[in-house]
Amino acid sequence: MEIIESLEEIPVQNPQAEDFSYSDLSWTKFGTTEHHEEVALIPYARVEEFIIGECSNPECPTRFHIERGRKRSRGSLKEYKPDEYLEYRLYWCSFGPENYGEGGGVLPSRKYRLNTRNRAARPQSMRGCTCHFVVKRLYARPSLALVVYNERRHVNKAGFVCHGPLDRDAIGPGAKKIPYICNEIQQQTMSMIYLGIPEENVLEKHIEGIQRYCGSDATVNSLASQYVHKLGMIVKRSTHELDLDDHASIKIWAERNKKSIFSYQESNETDQFMLGIQTEWQLQQFVRFGHCSLVATDSTFGIKRLKYPLCTLLVFDSRHHALPVAWIISRSNLKSDVDKWMKILLQRAQSVEPGFKINGFIIDDAAMEIDPIRDTFCCPILFSLWRIRRSWLRNVVKKCDTIEVQRELFKCLGEVVYSIWDGVDTSKALERLTHDFSDQTAFMQYFTSTWLPKIGMWLSSIKSLPLASQEACGAIEAYHVKLKVKLFDDTHLNALQRVDWLVHKLTTELHSSYWLDRYADESDSFQNVKEEYIASTSWHRASEIPDSAVTLESNDTLVAKVLSQRETDVARVVWNAGSEFAVCDCAWSLQGNLCKHIIKVNTMCENREGYGDSMSLRSFKEKLRSIKMKPMDDSIALDLSMALTLQMFEQIKQLVQLSGTDDISNIVNDLPVKWGCKKGRTTVGIPASIDAFKKKRSQKRKR
Repeated sequence: MEIIESLEEIPVQNPQAEDFSYSDLSWTKFGTTEHHEEVALIPYARVEEFIIGECSNPECPTRFHIERGRKRSRGSLKEYKPDEYLEYRLYWCSFGPENYGEGGGVLPSRKYRLNTRNRAARPQSMRGCTCHFVVKRLYARPSLALVVYNERRHVNKAGFVCHGPLDRDAIGPGAKKIPYICNEIQQQTMSMIYLGIPEENVLEKHIEGIQRYCGSDATVNSLASQYVHKLGMIVKRSTHELDLDDHASIKIWAERNKKSIFSYQESNETDQFMLGIQTEWQLQQFVRFGHCSLVATDSTFGIKRLKYPLCTLLVFDSRHHALPVAWIISRSNLKSDVDKWMKILLQRAQSVEPGFKINGFIIDDAAMEIDPIRDTFCCPILFSLWRIRRSWLRNVVKKCDTIEVQRELFKCLGEVVYSIWDGVDTSKALERLTHDFSDQTAFMQYFTSTWLPKIGMWLSSIKSLPLASQEACGAIEAYHVKLKVKLFDDTHLNALQRVDWLVHKLTTELHSSYWLDRYADESDSFQNVKEEYIASTSWHRASEIPDSAVTLESNDTLVAKVLSQRETDVARVVWNAGSEFAVCDCAWSLQGNLCKHIIKVNTMCENREGYGDSMSLRSFKEKLRSIKMKPMDDSIALDLSMALTLQMFEQIKQLVQLSGTDDISNIVNDLPVKWGCKKGRTTVGIPASIDAFKKKRSQKRKR
C-alpha cells in the first residue's frame, strides 16, 4: 500500500449503510516511511455509527470506551498542521487494556456460571485486549474526523484471541454463542437490581441491551434470564459484614476493591482513619463535569450519627444537578490529611485529562481548611449558605410553636447575616435577637450553646469569601436530602456505627441510583426515572411555575403568594420575600429545605423596586468595591490593579465576540500575534516528511 504524506490526498468516505465498520472503509497509510498509520477520513457526524458498527463485529462482539480524551477550543492555535485535532478521543475495546485474570493470565470468556463465593457486583470482564483506535476531529476541517486504527485485532499482548467466539478458553454453557455483555449493560442490570426494580422489568431491559449485538434468540433469552436471576440472588445474599470486626471487614473490602479507592489510611497512634472512594465512572464524571467548572462539598454528613463523618465531592452535571464524584470517610480535618487526598484526586483526574483544572471550589463549612484547596487546585473558593440556613430553619420550626414567631425569628437571624454588609454592628444584631426572642427559651438555648461560640467564624467566612448562588445551594441540598433518605432508613439504625455498612450503601444503592439517573437522561430511556431525576432539585421545579401564578403584594413587600399547580384552590404564602431567609408555609420548606416557591419568588423579586439584592450579588458587589478601594493613589498597587482589570476586560470582550459570531475567522484575524519559542517556531507548519528528513540528517554520526 502506498504511503500518503498529505492529508489533502485522502478521500472522504461516507458509506451508505446505516452502521458501518472497518471492512466498509478503504484504509490509507498516512505519514512517512519511518512512521505511518492506517487512517480513514469520515464525516464527524457519523463517528457514532462507525463505533456501533465496530461493536457489532460477529467474530468479537464488544463495546468501546473512551480511554483518553483531549479538546481544544477553536481559535486557540495560530498555526497548525493539517492533522491537528480539535477533539481527540482514544477508544479502547472494553475487554482491555487491563487483564483481570489471576496472575495476569487469560481470564475465561463470559463466566455465566457465577461464583457465588465472590461478592463482587458482576463477573470481571477485562482480558487485556489491545484493540484500540483514535478519532481526531480535525482542527482545520471540523466537519471531518480522522480515524486512526492502531490495533485492529482483538488479541492480548501475547497475540492470542482473548474474547469472542474464537476464544479457545471460553467456558460456560454456550459461551461461544452468547454475545458479550458489556460493562454498560452489566452496570444497568446491577443498578436496577440494587434499586429494587422487579426482576421481570430488569430482564426485559437486559435482553433489549443484548439484542443490540445480535438478533432475538430463544437460547440467549433463556440464559439471560438465568444470568439476571443469579445476579439478583447474589445481591440478596450479599452483606456488608465481611468480618465481625468492622476494621477487619473494611480492610478486606479495600483489598478487593483497589481500583475504587484513591486513599486509604488505617487508624494508629499517629494517624486517623481515612478512606477515599472514587469508582471509575465517578472519575469519568469528575473529569467530564469538573474540568473548567465548579466543584462543591457536602462536608460533614452524619457527624453525630455515623462512626466517621462523610465528606462528598460534587460536580454539577449538564442539568446543574449535584453529582457525587468522590467520598471521603474520616474524622480528620488536619491540613496534611486534606492536602494528601486532594492532591491524589487531582493526579487521578490529570492522568485522564492532562490539562484538567477547576474554576471554583464551593465549601459549606467555615471550619474547613482552605489552604489545601488553594495549594492543590489553584482556584477561587466560594461559600455556600445552605447548611447554616437549613440548620437554623429546622430548629426554628422544631422549637417555636406559632408560624408568626417562626417567621419573625428566622427573619431576625437573616438580619444578623446581612449586618456584615449593612454596616450594622454584628454584636448589636445578636443582642437584639436575644432580647426580642428571650421568651423562646428552647431555641435560644440551642442557639447560644451551638452557634454563638462559632458565629464569628461563620460570619467572617461569609464576608471574606464570595457566596454561591441559590441554584448551587439547592443542588447541594438536594444531594444531601437524597443521601439522608438512603442512609438513615429506620431498618439500618443498628448499622450506623459500622464503616463497612456505609461503604456498602454508597457503592451499591447510591452509586447505582446516580448512574441510572445519568444513563436515563442521556439515553432517553427509563422515562419515569428521567422525569424524577430532572425534577429532583427545587430550582428546576421553580422553573416550571409560571410567572402568572405569583402575586407580589404592593402594600407589603414581605409577603408573596404562589398558586399551587396541582391544587388550583391552594396558594402558598412566602414571607420575607426576596431574601435567602424567606419562609414558606409548604411542608417541604417547614422541613428546613429551600423550596420551589421561595426560589420562584426570589427570582421574580430581582431588579424590582422595594426588594434588595441577593446575598450572592451583595457579596460580589462587595468584592468589586473592596478591589476598587484597595490601591492608593499613584501607587504600584494601582498600576497592577489597572493592568489586571484591563486584562479581564479584554478576555470578557473576546468571549462575548466569540459567542456572538458565526465566522470565527473574523475574530482570529484581529487577535495579536503570539510568538512561540525559537525551537517551536522552526517546526510549526512544516510538513511531516520534511520534518522527519531534517531529524534524519541531524542524526548523522559525527566523525
